[in-house]
Amino acid sequence: MKKILIVLMMLLLISCSNVTSYQTIGVKEAKENLDTDETIILIDVRTQMEYDSGHIVGAELLTLDTIEASVEPLYEDKDQVIYVYCQSGRRSKLAAKQLIELGYNNIYDLGGINSWPYDTE
Repeated sequence: MKKILIVLMMLLLISCSNVTSYQTIGVKEAKENLDTDETIILIDVRTQMEYDSGHIVGAELLTLDTIEASVEPLYEDKDQVIYVYCQSGRRSKLAAKQLIELGYNNIYDLGGINSWPYDTE
């Protein structure tokens, strides 16, 4: 009986350790992927004013304070690859965590636009 209980406890611990988390991605790899895969969603989580002052080409604005309420109606496929970025990387980490908590499985934190050496619009 003790052995069965130990095995059940181990299985429970193993199943709890499979929590999905977001990944980070470097700017070079992100740029290459964005250039070759049009299905990747790129989300800017900064404010409207920051977005208007310049954003990565093709990025959609979903501010950090509205992302939780606005992402699911726009992107129903929880397996869709999504890159998030902000100004310096702090807000993108928070957004990535929120997206994971909402059940999205392929979230990549690109960090901040401050380290993006490529064209912006």
